[in-house]
Amino acid sequence: MAAPDPTDQPETPDAIIVGAGLAGLVAASELVDAGKRVLIVEQEPAASLGGQAHWSFGGLFLIDSPEQRRMGVRDSLELARQDWAGTAGFDRDEDEWGRRWADAYLEFAAGEKRAWLHGKGVRFFPVVGWAERGDGRPSGHGNSVPRFHITWGTGPGVLAPFIARVRAGEAAGLVAFRHRHRVDELIVEQGAVVGVRGAVLADDDAGRGEPSNREVVGEFEFRSPAVVVSSGGIGGNAELVRQYWPARMGEPPRDFLTGVPAHVDGRMLPIAESAGARLVNSDRMWHYTEGITNWDPVWPNHGIRILPGPSSLWFDATGSRLPVPLFPGFDTLGTLEHLMATGHAHSWFVLTQQIIEKEFALSGSEQNPDLTGKDLRLLAQRVRAGAPGPVEAFKQHGVDFVVADTLPELLEGMRGLSGDAPLDTERVEREIRARDRELDNEFSKDLQLAAIRSARNYRGDKLIRVATPHRILDPKAGPLIAVKLHLLTRKTLGGIQTDLDSRALDANGAPVPGLYAAGEAAGFGGGGIHGYRALEGTFLGGCLFTGRAAGRAIARD
Repeated sequence: MAAPDPTDQPETPDAIIVGAGLAGLVAASELVDAGKRVLIVEQEPAASLGGQAHWSFGGLFLIDSPEQRRMGVRDSLELARQDWAGTAGFDRDEDEWGRRWADAYLEFAAGEKRAWLHGKGVRFFPVVGWAERGDGRPSGHGNSVPRFHITWGTGPGVLAPFIARVRAGEAAGLVAFRHRHRVDELIVEQGAVVGVRGAVLADDDAGRGEPSNREVVGEFEFRSPAVVVSSGGIGGNAELVRQYWPARMGEPPRDFLTGVPAHVDGRMLPIAESAGARLVNSDRMWHYTEGITNWDPVWPNHGIRILPGPSSLWFDATGSRLPVPLFPGFDTLGTLEHLMATGHAHSWFVLTQQIIEKEFALSGSEQNPDLTGKDLRLLAQRVRAGAPGPVEAFKQHGVDFVVADTLPELLEGMRGLSGDAPLDTERVEREIRARDRELDNEFSKDLQLAAIRSARNYRGDKLIRVATPHRILDPKAGPLIAVKLHLLTRKTLGGIQTDLDSRALDANGAPVPGLYAAGEAAGFGGGGIHGYRALEGTFLGGCLFTGRAAGRAIARD
């Protein structure tokens, strides 16, 4: 192994940032604004600049925004606090800093967040989405009102101003990038973190999100009075997902899809712990139950999440309809806990062509070329007949889709994809026919139908998100569609505990000198700003907020 190359050591920076995702770029842009020198160290090739945020739908949580008000939504900080508290369920001693971060973030989301982003050129799609609609209780989990603001340009649109600012800093000599530099150790001297050591990896022409090699061709050591860990979570590391799987959800699943690139490996978390940082809430995770196998994958076991409207009938692997209030789009982790208790991680949507055209969206920038590319002509197709192009491509090519003109054909196709699960197709048929009878009247005891009708009172849902209630077996609404859904890994809700300046804290609650953490590595703030559950639109926002705090604290101190 080669010795460290002294020519590779840039001028001693004011801060080293480990990880070139959104949180790290926000921290770097704040430091550039303050005239500070920054070194960004990243194990992946330059093609993956921006990390997971690039692949995201670009949803951001805002409170009482102009977009909400224009859609007739009345929101308030008090209502959002109620929703956050009921969702998070904070109940541990180590939740103290998560609570503080949550309070600060809610103030941010109701205050300067939108203006701060707007000043950087970020714009929003005018229809506000309603994600995580909740468990049916006003004081329980979920958003009482629509708060999911889709960035015009999706994830790349969120990243763009921060990449531009950091590139400007690079041109001015304030920023240096070291891609293919994998940090293996935080240097600790006299109790303070003073730099990083690691391995130089061989060059790799892997495209964005594709796996890159781990061939070591050298070593490095860089020093700085401040180091920010912004390296993401564990969602791409199946071994760690299983290791930290929460006991309250039973045994970890044998099979699941991966919703993030393989480099989201969590390796910096134990490295930070070895340097004195406290890791908390490792058993809190955010995984989706509506994953489908990507027919055109970028990374191994690549899954895509369906962002469903509320109308599809949802069945577990045995053919039992999911209980109230586990409707599509209502309670992600409640649904996950229920499904894991059945002994099978997969489940089924049963729907119609009319529903898929109106209600199916796919998470990810690459699955939404109209919003990502800011293409108004393509966007207009969302209100016309036919499913969006990427959805139709999955319907035609995806291995998890069954399309049939008759119910017997549909059920036979479902049996063919059921594997070892004992799918009771007679029960599925009974549930579909029972639900269809409820449409003889405008009123019904089927609470899913009541929820659909309630959703259509919101004009955003009625316009582009929720189909007119109709019989599943109505030939005019067909063909029939069944979708096999898989568990899809995504976010880490725990991480490095931090104070409100993003300083990493030790086991005694004192700051570790010189060490900061931001983004998913910090549980989006405090080692767990979300508690047990999230309200959606708060992951990118947590990266923005914690990265900003880290950059400003380092610049100030």
